Amino acid sequence: MAAGTTRGSSGRRIGVFGGTFDPPHIGHLVTAVRVAEALDLDLVLMVVANVPWQKVGLRRITPADVRMDMVRAAVEGVDVLEACDLEIERGGETYTVDTLAALRAAGPDDDLVLVLGSDAAAGLDTWDRPEELRGLCRLAVVERPGSPVVVPDGFRWDAVRVPMLEVSSTEIRERVAEGRSIRFLLPEGAVSLVEQHRLYR
Repeated sequence: MAAGTTRGSSGRRIGVFGGTFDPPHIGHLVTAVRVAEALDLDLVLMVVANVPWQKVGLRRITPADVRMDMVRAAVEGVDVLEACDLEIERGGETYTVDTLAALRAAGPDDDLVLVLGSDAAAGLDTWDRPEELRGLCRLAVVERPGSPVVVPDGFRWDAVRVPMLEVSSTEIRERVAEGRSIRFLLPEGAVSLVEQHRLYR
């Protein structure tokens, strides 16, 4: 693992946690808050994917504006978390390297920390423009118990252990489709939006 993180002389330390968030659940929030605490981040941006290209055609994707509203509701009142619509505003397919480049341009003195799971980290060399990605950010790799962390050469990274919560967006969508409760699996504001828009039925 790379050496410990250092805070820049100016600017903020910003976590970038991207996802489809269809819907956002407590596992997402616990991960974001734990990474912020472990790496002394000023803020974690919950970046909502506009068109998650790796999922298109596999299942129905909730419209981006509705997913954005759910993330806003989910992070309400959590000071260190902020919903981010940068990828939605940009439009088109979603590539993390473009998002990081835009954040770097907006805050040249900020330290950017990309938050991702160990499985995603292992495949970073298959992402769009990995060489550019290496220079834009540090990684916060979320460790799973019993799963070794493997990161391609050239990336600066820290491993962060997060409590294992047996909850997923897939499970939540299935529970709604089957008429089962999703209370306590995601924040109440997000639950209300699932019900209001009759999602996943």
